[in-house]
Amino acid sequence: MTARIPISPVAGTPSLLDQVYNHLLEAICDCRLEPGTVLRQEELARNLGVSRQPVQQALQLLRRQRLVHEHGRSGVQVAPVEAGFVRQLYEVRGALDACAARLAAGRPCSAGDVATGRRLIDQGRAALRSGVLTDRLAADVRFHSFIYELSGNPLLDEAAASYWHHIRRLIALTLRTEHPMHAVWDDHAAILQAIVDGEPGRAEQLAIEHARNNARLLLARLEGG
Repeated sequence: MTARIPISPVAGTPSLLDQVYNHLLEAICDCRLEPGTVLRQEELARNLGVSRQPVQQALQLLRRQRLVHEHGRSGVQVAPVEAGFVRQLYEVRGALDACAARLAAGRPCSAGDVATGRRLIDQGRAALRSGVLTDRLAADVRFHSFIYELSGNPLLDEAAASYWHHIRRLIALTLRTEHPMHAVWDDHAAILQAIVDGEPGRAEQLAIEHARNNARLLLARLEGG
């Protein structure tokens, strides 16, 4: 006899909570809601056209991810970007990116993979020329996600998921600086070439240096105000 499972069917469309959470998450990650911005439930609910309940629940999820924290009695604040956290985050990112690049370079790279990687590089350079922040951020995320896919180890992507939202936010902050950003895509192209050439050690080292360069750039921006 089959036991009856006492749960309701899953809805075919995203819940209101998911929609509110995703709206706020994207606004935080692309820095439309900048670090330090105070968020009040009543105002958010009014702007989003929803009740306070899904807003409250979404903010609880964001709090657990350390993207917002309590601010006073009636609101929360988008988490400031602190130098110590940036250093720790990029240490983790460098380790995972390096592992992904090393594994990717140690596996056969198909003609389709090469074509996809080079297309992502071209798209990234085009996004850089466009000056559109969301396009530049999306291009950067797509490239790094592609390297994780090439690694053949899905556990790496799962491990990265816990910090990737923070990385997106930091990338967005970096892309808003006046520093020349062409070097980012030069780094990406070099990492891809090392993978295509089947050189794990070089791919790994280039990924580490890329993460360190990005950390230095962001820390310089923070220290410069």
